[in-house]
Amino acid sequence: MVQRKSMKRNNNNDPQTNGHGNYLRIKTASHTGKRIAKATLFVASSLFISAGLLDLLGCFDLTTLAGLKQVTTTTTTRNSPITKHKFPDQCDAVQNQTQQQKQQIPISEDGSTWRNNNNPRSNHSRPSTCPSYFRWIHEDLRPWRETGITRGMLEKARRTAHFRVIILDGKVYVKKYRKSIQTRDVFTLWGIVQLLRWYPGRLPDLELMFDADDRPTVRSKDFKGRQHPAPPPLFRYCSDDASLDIVFPDWSFWGWAEANIKPWAKSLVAIEDGSKMTQWKDRVAYAYWRGNPHVAPTRRDLLRCNVSAQEDWNTRLYIQDWVRESREGFKNSNLENQCTHRYKIYIEGWAWSVSEKYIMACDSMTLYVRPKFYDFYIRGMMPLQHYWPIRDKSKCTSLKYAVHWGNTHLDQARKIGEEGSRFIREEVKMEYVYDYMFHLMNEYANLLKFKPEIPWGATEITPDSMGCPATGRWRDFMAESMVMFPSEVSPCEMPLPYNPLELREVLERKANLTRQVEFWEDQYFRDLTNGKKP
Repeated sequence: MVQRKSMKRNNNNDPQTNGHGNYLRIKTASHTGKRIAKATLFVASSLFISAGLLDLLGCFDLTTLAGLKQVTTTTTTRNSPITKHKFPDQCDAVQNQTQQQKQQIPISEDGSTWRNNNNPRSNHSRPSTCPSYFRWIHEDLRPWRETGITRGMLEKARRTAHFRVIILDGKVYVKKYRKSIQTRDVFTLWGIVQLLRWYPGRLPDLELMFDADDRPTVRSKDFKGRQHPAPPPLFRYCSDDASLDIVFPDWSFWGWAEANIKPWAKSLVAIEDGSKMTQWKDRVAYAYWRGNPHVAPTRRDLLRCNVSAQEDWNTRLYIQDWVRESREGFKNSNLENQCTHRYKIYIEGWAWSVSEKYIMACDSMTLYVRPKFYDFYIRGMMPLQHYWPIRDKSKCTSLKYAVHWGNTHLDQARKIGEEGSRFIREEVKMEYVYDYMFHLMNEYANLLKFKPEIPWGATEITPDSMGCPATGRWRDFMAESMVMFPSEVSPCEMPLPYNPLELREVLERKANLTRQVEFWEDQYFRDLTNGKKP
């Protein structure tokens, strides 16, 4: 092609172009040019075909020939995801994190990075069924199954909401109404932004209202009977049996900066390493708790169970002064250093407490003081399998017996502790947190009877818009919890809803196991009173 263009320019400058002899020269040259062009085309075609074959073998980058930038991918499992692209360069909020992720790309024997040009999910088998607690998504949304959710219902949820989330065409928008406690709202929204990076293009359009306070506000008794209106759909971190609030993973999964508690993925690794420092049989044979007792009467009541000169309830309880801890750099509040006792106590605060997952991750048997509230995953756990139930009205005697039982049934107590920790580590890891969010939002969006829209005053939020202005621990935690690549696998398969019989059986089993523990406890103290050796 280049030669033919050159010939045309030369012929235009020749005054004898129309002569018969020149015509023969032009014809001969033109014929030669055609042969060259055909040869060139053949070589180019061969190159593209060869490149395509080599590309399948991972030896050649086909997109380079087309002037496209290759996105490096690698086949991986749910447990070991690898960076797929660089993000972002606009600010240094995550620059170090990006560099660390780039260093994790595996290198092949010839020194090149592995590539997989297929759809990242095409090489994976059918996704596994989600953990059992996902079935509660159906129960949380059951109040709207028949009626659906209208815009009028949604707007009623605004009464206590801190913010409205809008997902439209794969982008996230937020309209804020009031300030939340600390930065709960910021890190909740950050988590939603990461969800859209984890499953890009797979979230439906929706609008939802979110209340970032502790206690539920949508009381079921206010919406019973056909004469009453349908309840407003309101998302929050916990609910109870008398409420209809929709539970959602809490902000601390992406970091609780005010308490210096790192994002869940990093905290989980640290706690797991910390739990290995002291073997279970060598741990202190008492029940441990450290926290703020001033947030709720039930915690102040717990302090009565501390060891004293008059009584030893088999507990070791410590008051956590967060103000002093902040001032002293949180040197006494590392979660990984708190796996030193055989038994750890979980007790609610003003409502459910974020401490739950950290306590249960230690391999210690969790002594779970009977709760009033539930978060999104605790409903999938069973007494005597994942934790030991403790009475709320008689904490001291209940704790004393629990520790006695554990110390006289060491193998069983250790098994309960390990099973509870296994549940937390394997079924509440970040991949499943994102899957829970994904399925909850999809099921919720299916109920909407209106077209989501961006309200006046709403703003789009992105990792850049949130991460770049952040400072200190807030910035660090955003960098550490930022999704650097889409998921390599599809979300787990949503389990079917409970039928009425199944649901009743699950609830009855939990109640019966709790009653069994209380029966043992009562028998133990009767024997002590009667002078019998337990």
